[in-house]
Amino acid sequence: MKEPPLTEWLRAAGCGDRGAGDRAYAAIYSELRRLAARQLGGGATATLSPTALVNETFLRLSRGRLDAINDRRHFFNLAMRAMRQTMIDHARERIAKKRGGDLIRTELVGEAEEFGTDAEQALALDQALSALEQQDAQMAEMFALRFFCGLSAVAIGEMLGVTERTIHRDLAFARNYLQIALEAP
Repeated sequence: MKEPPLTEWLRAAGCGDRGAGDRAYAAIYSELRRLAARQLGGGATATLSPTALVNETFLRLSRGRLDAINDRRHFFNLAMRAMRQTMIDHARERIAKKRGGDLIRTELVGEAEEFGTDAEQALALDQALSALEQQDAQMAEMFALRFFCGLSAVAIGEMLGVTERTIHRDLAFARNYLQIALEAP
């Protein structure tokens, strides 16, 4: 089966082909921007816009080993982690600058609404998700793909090779686990 052009372009970009990198960025920009807008609640925070989040995410990705990308799932996992880390770094920076005042608005929609909206809550969620990842890496991946990438249960199931029912069950468990972890003192 032939590789999708995006994967080929990313691999070529990882090997130094700047034109392939430009084609890959153009191909994924709108999708990454949609994901970024979702993470930021459809709008910009005081200092982080969807465009800035996408640009920083792509810069983080391009600094990595794009030539080692295996498939679309692998790319989405890398993009999700880069976006998550960008948001966490931004939250930490804002907290350090504003300790307790004028925290960034990190409104997360859908699954995210129940997990809080300020920078300190974003950091707490990151820590809880890391703990879940140590307990069950696939469940944490499912939640992160849903939460950070906004993928449907069907899309996640296709990516991971599991049933939609399994996705729904594991997402419910992950939500409960994270909710309990976030409520703990």
